[in-house]
Amino acid sequence: MGNEEHPRVALVTGGVRGVGAGISRAFLDAGYLVVACARHEPVSPVEFAGRTADFLPCDVRREDQVSALIAEIVKRHGRLDAVVNNAGGAPFAMAADAGANFHRKIVELNLLAPLLVSQAANLVMQQQENGGSITMISSVSASRPSPGTAAYGAAKAGLDSLTTSLAVEWAPKVRVNALRVGMVATELSGLHYGGVDSVRAVERTVPLGRLATPDDVGASAVFLSSAAASYVSGSLLAVHGGGERPAFLDAVHTPRPDNVDIDSEHAKDHL
Repeated sequence: MGNEEHPRVALVTGGVRGVGAGISRAFLDAGYLVVACARHEPVSPVEFAGRTADFLPCDVRREDQVSALIAEIVKRHGRLDAVVNNAGGAPFAMAADAGANFHRKIVELNLLAPLLVSQAANLVMQQQENGGSITMISSVSASRPSPGTAAYGAAKAGLDSLTTSLAVEWAPKVRVNALRVGMVATELSGLHYGGVDSVRAVERTVPLGRLATPDDVGASAVFLSSAAASYVSGSLLAVHGGGERPAFLDAVHTPRPDNVDIDSEHAKDHL
């Protein structure tokens, strides 16, 4: 993690609330000097155990602002060791009801913006003796149907592909990985799922029996940025509590007939 005189520096985009704040706290806990960026300054800074994340304003969709952000980090701290591309998201809207501009903005925020930030960070990291690490915050929506957030799921699928390509292009100096995050409990969970009872019902669909916390995501991001993951690049690490219970398990209620003999020769033919 470096030392007290020269701590490692991490940038967390959208790092001031929700999942992003959890990621910022995890890097603070790991001893990093953390820079959190967002379009608007938070009401209160992100803190952990007496340490505070720096804040810099940035719209990560704007190339000029991204370039200025990375330049300012290097000016202040002399280095950039880890980037977590967390900024993203999408409001609920059925694909047939949303216009082209809506979908364009979703793809811009969730796919093109992480590419912009990664490109700027890579220029710095390639010049550093120890290179650096870039982690994308992807989603399980990249690999399963995402009704109501179709453009978001498509963008995250693109982000997964981008991750594996950049891991090849920028090696060996820079490692690039992604976290495929499932459902996360934040201050907006009740509103998103329709109340506490609905959240509890959703939790029962997760094999581990709960939603992730922002700190769960943060811990995984710290791992991918650490020396413990020094041979991990191009990885899509699932952080989803075991995934989702298959729907057919709830649809099938017929018990096995009592007269089925699993030791019969007929049964053995199917084992």
